[in-house]
Amino acid sequence: MTKLLPCSVPFSHSISPYYQGSIRMVSAGLQMLGIALAITGWLGSIIICILPMWKVTAFIGANIITAQVIWEGLWMNCVTQSTGQMQCKVYDSLLALPQDLQAARALIIIAVIAGVFAILLGIGGGKCTNFVDDESLKAKVAIASGVIFLIASLLVLVPVCWSAQTIIQDFYNPLLIEAQRRELGASLYIGWGSAGLMILGGALLCSSCPPSDENNYDVKYSKAAASSKAYV
Repeated sequence: MTKLLPCSVPFSHSISPYYQGSIRMVSAGLQMLGIALAITGWLGSIIICILPMWKVTAFIGANIITAQVIWEGLWMNCVTQSTGQMQCKVYDSLLALPQDLQAARALIIIAVIAGVFAILLGIGGGKCTNFVDDESLKAKVAIASGVIFLIASLLVLVPVCWSAQTIIQDFYNPLLIEAQRRELGASLYIGWGSAGLMILGGALLCSSCPPSDENNYDVKYSKAAASSKAYV
């Protein structure tokens, strides 16, 4: 009677139990790093949305002492006197803003809202959480979180670069007087850093791959040699 005996097991399956645990730990660590970087960038987008420091104008007196500094933001402008006193005023109308700040207000708000959904998806698709049981679905949720973070980073990067380009263009415009020239504010630098962090975090989250089927062992069989002896 012919018998089938196991002949060989693929090398990848034979060593799989030894390195699979390490791969999972590294993958979980990268995912946690990605969500941490992305959340930090998202917090930065909230800061630049609130902070009235997109554009700065300094009026200098004849004795080379700064008389006052005017800060312009998305929602208000603030004036700081040489005595240290600061006064802020909310814009009366959206139409009072230049086009770059009008677009920045809308895009930054959308980026902040998108970041909220990305954070929720990132937590739900985290390897250290149990909100989703299916590992394959959990990886897809994490990838979706990374994609949304990448979109949010672009929503921050576009208005920041637009405002910076407008400021630089006006600064070197010979038709403008000194009082109309502005410089880059702190919010623009924070915006660039925030967009970079969300890009890095989103890329790490997008690197989450669905787990492979480890239990589908392809075992090959060979026929055993038939015995020449007859048994009664």
